[in-house]
Amino acid sequence: MTKEYFPDGTEISSWFYDAKIPSLAEMGKVYKITDYGILNDGCVQTEKLQKLIDTVHSEGGGVIYVPGGIFKTGALFFKQGVNLYIEKGGVLMGSDDISDYPLTETRIEGESCIYYPALINADNVDGFVISGEGVIDGNGLKSWKAFWQRLKWNPKATNKDEQRPRLLFISNSKNVIISNLTLQNSHFWTTHIYKCSFVKYLNLRIFSPAAPVKAPSTDAIDIDVCTDVLVKNCYMEVNDDSVVLKGGKGPWADEAPENGSNERIIVEDSEYGFCHGCLTCGSESVHNRNIILRRVKVRRGNNLLWLKMRPDTPQKYEYIRVEDIEGRVSSFININPWTQFFDLKGRSDIPLSYAENITMKNIDIDCDIYFNVKGDESQYHLSDFTFENIKVRAKEDRFAEGVVKNMKCIDVNVELK
Repeated sequence: MTKEYFPDGTEISSWFYDAKIPSLAEMGKVYKITDYGILNDGCVQTEKLQKLIDTVHSEGGGVIYVPGGIFKTGALFFKQGVNLYIEKGGVLMGSDDISDYPLTETRIEGESCIYYPALINADNVDGFVISGEGVIDGNGLKSWKAFWQRLKWNPKATNKDEQRPRLLFISNSKNVIISNLTLQNSHFWTTHIYKCSFVKYLNLRIFSPAAPVKAPSTDAIDIDVCTDVLVKNCYMEVNDDSVVLKGGKGPWADEAPENGSNERIIVEDSEYGFCHGCLTCGSESVHNRNIILRRVKVRRGNNLLWLKMRPDTPQKYEYIRVEDIEGRVSSFININPWTQFFDLKGRSDIPLSYAENITMKNIDIDCDIYFNVKGDESQYHLSDFTFENIKVRAKEDRFAEGVVKNMKCIDVNVELK
């Protein structure tokens, strides 16, 4: 096998080339939920499902097996050794009653705080597998409508003001595989991993609608203070960003122990439907390094690469490579100040941020704006960008000399439409 390297020259380990999905037999002893009085009768089955999870854990581990049918539940908390398999035709559906998601200490929007858990939760587990050919459905329509109503009443309402759960939250864990399933209709973020390592998203379909009711803030994959993450052979179509790198926010976010870097992240061989950002750094992000987006097709994304620069947070985005892309986006690259929920919390100066060693190459794409980049030396420094072998058909160019220090353009063709 030809050796490959991350943008800073670090060799990509063999772990990233193993896309094997464990079989049901490899996931442990099977516990079919209908054998334990859990019915697809429209009732919320949280208590029975949680009891079964606890039993499997106490008996040494195994796999919770969801057969054909629709089974409703509130928040579930998986434990060490307990996996989840949903067969084709099976649906694990979230309750649309927020009281079925008891308040807990969690991580959300770059902060550790008391908030609502996800539908599926796991903390401090090693070797957690979620698989099958079925569906995890957040059943989020009711909260989407409520969110837009709340925003009409209070335009300054935040994402957290409309109480709503995520679909999947995994924290402080390693050796995680999420595969083959359809993950859809989340109330809030669809999947969120925090302080995890060696996580694989394989062969997933992740969906939330942009019409007729927009599903607000339903990011497909939120990666938050994680290392070694592979997203491969996935289809993502959500009414927000698809793959988002997070890690903390605030004027001293880089000093807080709960925050940190995302490193060695690869997103490849995937397809995007509609989304706001294909690869997004921010809006709660401190440090991202060695990030690769490659071999993807974009049907209609808003931004191919989006670097959100918060004026209230010290940020460093470095060694990012976007390559072998085709499709249609609104902005080829978007770098602008991001002031959503801006709060310096008494800090008198604006913490300086950096984006450097960014490479975009082997791209053939249609867009509205090619270079949607605003320079602002008082807030952030941009340096060492390389654009190579790029064919762009754009309504607007907007390329500006001097915005990026050491900007290299090699075989770049921008055709104005």
